[in-house]
Amino acid sequence: MKFNKIKIIFPVFLILISFVLATYFYQIFPDTLATHWGINGEVNGYSSKAFGLFFMPIMSVFLLALFIFLPHIDPYKKNFSEFKKYFENFVNLILGFLFYIYILTLVWNSGHQINITQLIAPAIGVIFYYAGVLMQHAKRNWFVGIRTPWTMSSVVVWEKTHALGAKLFKIAGLLSLFGIILPQYSLFFIIIPILAITIFIFVYSYWEYRKLA
Repeated sequence: MKFNKIKIIFPVFLILISFVLATYFYQIFPDTLATHWGINGEVNGYSSKAFGLFFMPIMSVFLLALFIFLPHIDPYKKNFSEFKKYFENFVNLILGFLFYIYILTLVWNSGHQINITQLIAPAIGVIFYYAGVLMQHAKRNWFVGIRTPWTMSSVVVWEKTHALGAKLFKIAGLLSLFGIILPQYSLFFIIIPILAITIFIFVYSYWEYRKLA
Protein backbone atom coordinates (compact mmCIF):
# COMPACT_ATOMS: atom_id res chain seq x y z
CA MET A 1 0.00 0.00 0.00
CA LYS A 2 1.39 3.36 -1.06
CA PHE A 3 0.53 6.48 0.88
CA ASN A 4 -1.36 9.24 -0.89
CA LYS A 5 1.30 11.85 -1.70
CA ILE A 6 -1.06 14.71 -0.92
CA LYS A 7 -2.03 13.35 2.49
CA ILE A 8 1.56 12.72 3.51
CA ILE A 9 2.37 16.41 2.96
CA PHE A 10 0.46 17.35 6.12
CA PRO A 11 2.46 15.28 8.66
CA VAL A 12 5.74 16.11 6.91
CA PHE A 13 4.87 19.82 7.15
CA LEU A 14 4.10 19.49 10.87
CA ILE A 15 7.39 17.71 11.49
CA LEU A 16 9.35 20.39 9.64
CA ILE A 17 7.60 23.12 11.63
CA SER A 18 8.42 21.21 14.83
CA PHE A 19 12.13 21.22 14.03
CA VAL A 20 12.02 24.91 13.13
CA LEU A 21 10.33 25.70 16.46
CA ALA A 22 12.78 23.50 18.36
CA THR A 23 15.74 25.29 16.81
CA TYR A 24 14.24 28.69 17.50
CA PHE A 25 13.28 28.06 21.13
CA TYR A 26 16.59 26.34 21.87
CA GLN A 27 18.16 29.80 21.83
CA ILE A 28 15.55 31.19 24.23
CA PHE A 29 14.45 28.56 26.75
CA PRO A 30 16.31 27.74 29.98
CA ASP A 31 18.31 24.54 30.35
CA THR A 32 15.43 22.67 32.04
CA LEU A 33 11.88 22.44 30.68
CA ALA A 34 8.57 21.20 32.07
CA THR A 35 7.61 18.13 30.05
CA HIS A 36 5.13 16.19 32.19
CA TRP A 37 1.94 17.15 33.99
CA GLY A 38 -0.18 15.38 36.60
CA ILE A 39 -3.92 14.86 36.93
CA ASN A 40 -4.49 18.39 38.24
CA GLY A 41 -2.47 19.96 35.46
CA GLU A 42 0.51 20.61 37.72
CA VAL A 43 4.04 20.00 36.50
CA ASN A 44 5.53 16.78 37.89
CA GLY A 45 8.35 16.14 35.47
CA TYR A 46 11.22 18.08 33.89
CA SER A 47 13.72 17.34 31.11
CA SER A 48 16.78 18.89 29.59
CA LYS A 49 16.23 21.56 26.98
CA ALA A 50 17.54 19.37 24.16
CA PHE A 51 15.27 16.47 25.09
CA GLY A 52 12.24 18.66 25.71
CA LEU A 53 12.53 20.42 22.36
CA PHE A 54 13.74 17.70 20.01
CA PHE A 55 12.26 14.46 21.36
CA MET A 56 8.76 15.03 19.95
CA PRO A 57 9.90 16.03 16.44
CA ILE A 58 12.27 13.06 16.27
CA MET A 59 9.60 10.67 17.57
CA SER A 60 7.19 12.02 14.95
CA VAL A 61 9.69 11.21 12.19
CA PHE A 62 10.07 7.69 13.56
CA LEU A 63 6.30 7.14 13.83
CA LEU A 64 5.59 8.43 10.33
CA ALA A 65 8.26 6.15 8.89
CA LEU A 66 6.81 3.24 10.89
CA PHE A 67 3.25 3.92 9.68
CA ILE A 68 4.46 3.98 6.09
CA PHE A 69 6.58 0.85 6.45
CA LEU A 70 4.32 -1.49 8.43
CA PRO A 71 1.66 -2.13 5.76
CA HIS A 72 4.37 -3.41 3.42
CA ILE A 73 5.43 -6.23 5.75
CA ASP A 74 1.96 -7.28 6.91
CA PRO A 75 0.99 -10.79 5.74
CA TYR A 76 -2.43 -9.32 4.97
CA LYS A 77 -1.03 -6.23 3.27
CA LYS A 78 -3.58 -6.44 0.44
CA ASN A 79 -6.31 -5.76 2.98
CA PHE A 80 -4.84 -2.34 3.76
CA SER A 81 -5.97 -1.03 0.38
CA GLU A 82 -9.60 -1.59 1.44
CA PHE A 83 -9.34 0.94 4.28
CA LYS A 84 -6.41 2.98 3.02
CA LYS A 85 -8.00 6.44 3.30
CA TYR A 86 -9.14 5.80 6.88
CA PHE A 87 -5.68 4.59 7.86
CA GLU A 88 -4.03 7.61 6.25
CA ASN A 89 -6.44 9.94 8.05
CA PHE A 90 -5.65 8.22 11.34
CA VAL A 91 -1.91 8.63 10.76
CA ASN A 92 -2.46 12.34 10.15
CA LEU A 93 -4.52 12.58 13.33
CA ILE A 94 -1.81 10.91 15.41
CA LEU A 95 0.92 13.17 14.02
CA GLY A 96 -1.36 16.17 14.45
CA PHE A 97 -2.02 15.14 18.04
CA LEU A 98 1.70 14.93 18.80
CA PHE A 99 2.22 18.35 17.24
CA TYR A 100 -0.63 19.74 19.35
CA ILE A 101 0.96 18.40 22.55
CA TYR A 102 4.28 19.83 21.44
CA ILE A 103 2.73 23.29 20.95
CA LEU A 104 1.10 23.12 24.40
CA THR A 105 4.48 22.27 25.90
CA LEU A 106 6.08 25.26 24.17
CA VAL A 107 3.28 27.55 25.33
CA TRP A 108 3.66 26.43 28.95
CA ASN A 109 7.42 26.85 28.94
CA SER A 110 6.99 30.28 27.39
CA GLY A 111 5.39 31.41 30.63
CA HIS A 112 1.68 30.82 30.00
CA GLN A 113 0.21 28.69 32.81
CA ILE A 114 -2.41 26.79 30.79
CA ASN A 115 -4.13 23.63 32.02
CA ILE A 116 -2.39 21.03 29.85
CA THR A 117 -4.54 18.12 31.05
CA GLN A 118 -7.77 19.95 30.29
CA LEU A 119 -6.60 20.96 26.81
CA ILE A 120 -5.42 17.46 25.92
CA ALA A 121 -8.80 15.86 26.79
CA PRO A 122 -10.66 16.97 23.63
CA ALA A 123 -7.75 15.98 21.41
CA ILE A 124 -7.70 12.48 22.89
CA GLY A 125 -11.47 12.36 22.45
CA VAL A 126 -11.02 13.01 18.72
CA ILE A 127 -8.37 10.26 18.51
CA PHE A 128 -10.62 7.73 20.25
CA TYR A 129 -13.63 8.65 18.15
CA TYR A 130 -11.76 8.35 14.87
CA ALA A 131 -10.22 5.08 16.04
CA GLY A 132 -13.82 3.88 16.14
CA VAL A 133 -14.33 5.08 12.56
CA LEU A 134 -11.17 3.27 11.51
CA MET A 135 -12.35 0.07 13.18
CA GLN A 136 -15.58 0.20 11.19
CA HIS A 137 -13.60 -0.16 7.99
CA ALA A 138 -10.44 -2.03 9.01
CA LYS A 139 -9.95 -5.43 7.42
CA ARG A 140 -7.93 -8.17 9.06
CA ASN A 141 -4.25 -7.26 9.46
CA TRP A 142 -1.52 -7.53 12.09
CA PHE A 143 -0.98 -3.85 12.90
CA VAL A 144 -4.27 -1.93 12.92
CA GLY A 145 -7.37 -2.72 14.93
CA ILE A 146 -8.29 -5.20 17.66
CA ARG A 147 -5.76 -7.97 17.28
CA THR A 148 -6.48 -10.86 19.63
CA PRO A 149 -5.74 -14.55 18.94
CA TRP A 150 -9.42 -14.98 18.08
CA THR A 151 -9.92 -12.02 15.75
CA MET A 152 -6.78 -13.07 13.87
CA SER A 153 -8.07 -16.64 13.59
CA SER A 154 -11.51 -15.84 12.18
CA VAL A 155 -12.79 -13.21 9.75
CA VAL A 156 -16.24 -13.52 11.34
CA VAL A 157 -14.86 -12.80 14.82
CA TRP A 158 -12.77 -9.93 13.44
CA GLU A 159 -15.81 -8.28 11.87
CA LYS A 160 -18.11 -8.74 14.89
CA THR A 161 -15.46 -7.55 17.34
CA HIS A 162 -14.65 -4.48 15.27
CA ALA A 163 -18.30 -3.61 14.75
CA LEU A 164 -18.77 -3.49 18.53
CA GLY A 165 -15.34 -1.99 19.19
CA ALA A 166 -16.06 0.86 16.77
CA LYS A 167 -19.15 1.87 18.75
CA LEU A 168 -17.39 1.59 22.10
CA PHE A 169 -14.38 3.64 21.01
CA LYS A 170 -16.68 6.37 19.74
CA ILE A 171 -18.39 6.40 23.13
CA ALA A 172 -14.97 6.60 24.83
CA GLY A 173 -14.14 9.57 22.61
CA LEU A 174 -17.30 11.38 23.64
CA LEU A 175 -16.71 10.62 27.33
CA SER A 176 -13.24 12.13 27.07
CA LEU A 177 -14.84 15.47 26.28
CA PHE A 178 -16.11 15.69 29.86
CA GLY A 179 -12.50 16.47 30.72
CA ILE A 180 -13.08 19.94 29.30
CA ILE A 181 -15.85 20.60 31.81
CA LEU A 182 -14.28 18.75 34.75
CA PRO A 183 -10.51 19.15 34.23
CA GLN A 184 -9.68 17.70 37.66
CA TYR A 185 -11.20 14.40 36.48
CA SER A 186 -10.09 14.55 32.85
CA LEU A 187 -7.65 11.64 33.10
CA PHE A 188 -10.34 9.48 34.69
CA PHE A 189 -12.69 10.19 31.78
CA ILE A 190 -9.89 9.11 29.45
CA ILE A 191 -8.27 6.16 31.21
CA ILE A 192 -11.17 4.35 32.88
CA PRO A 193 -13.43 4.03 29.78
CA ILE A 194 -10.60 2.89 27.52
CA LEU A 195 -9.34 0.32 30.04
CA ALA A 196 -12.85 -1.04 30.52
CA ILE A 197 -13.40 -1.24 26.76
CA THR A 198 -10.06 -2.95 26.17
CA ILE A 199 -10.79 -5.67 28.73
CA PHE A 200 -14.38 -6.12 27.58
CA ILE A 201 -13.55 -6.32 23.88
CA PHE A 202 -10.77 -8.86 24.56
CA VAL A 203 -13.24 -11.13 26.38
CA TYR A 204 -15.90 -10.51 23.75
CA SER A 205 -13.64 -11.66 20.91
CA TYR A 206 -12.96 -14.90 22.79
CA TRP A 207 -16.67 -15.38 23.45
CA GLU A 208 -17.53 -14.91 19.78
CA TYR A 209 -14.82 -17.36 18.77
CA ARG A 210 -16.11 -19.98 21.16
CA LYS A 211 -19.59 -19.61 19.63
CA LEU A 212 -18.13 -20.77 16.32
CA ALA A 213 -16.54 -23.89 17.83
